[in-house]
Amino acid sequence: MSGKGGKFKRKANVGQSIPTSSMADIAFLLLVFFMVTTIFKLEDGLPVEMPKAEAGVKVPRERVSHIWIDRAGNISINDKLLTVEQIEGIVYAKLLENPAMIVAFNVDKQSQFEVVGDVMEQLKAANATRVSFTADPERKN
Repeated sequence: MSGKGGKFKRKANVGQSIPTSSMADIAFLLLVFFMVTTIFKLEDGLPVEMPKAEAGVKVPRERVSHIWIDRAGNISINDKLLTVEQIEGIVYAKLLENPAMIVAFNVDKQSQFEVVGDVMEQLKAANATRVSFTADPERKN
């Protein structure tokens, strides 16, 4: 047998490539998967037991700023513990961003009225005129 004319031939240009035709599909499915499985943390505030109410009105979330006061007198806005003196500055800054903002009180029914009164004085100093007290809806059997 001579050296060059054998039964086996080599392929000179064997290219290697990664198939990218389904790469966009995979990326889209991963994006949808992570969007569906992500948990968004809502503002928890303080543990507060609300008084009962007979009627209520739903307001869009972006128009409401919540102030939480628990039975120990702790005050929280946007999950930050505050003192009474800090409330005026924070609420004033929020009102500059959104003049139609409604301040919602989430007050424990066992909280001291003195703390609630002090917070209301701070809101008055910040010129917050739209204030509401939130309550749990009363369930009728």
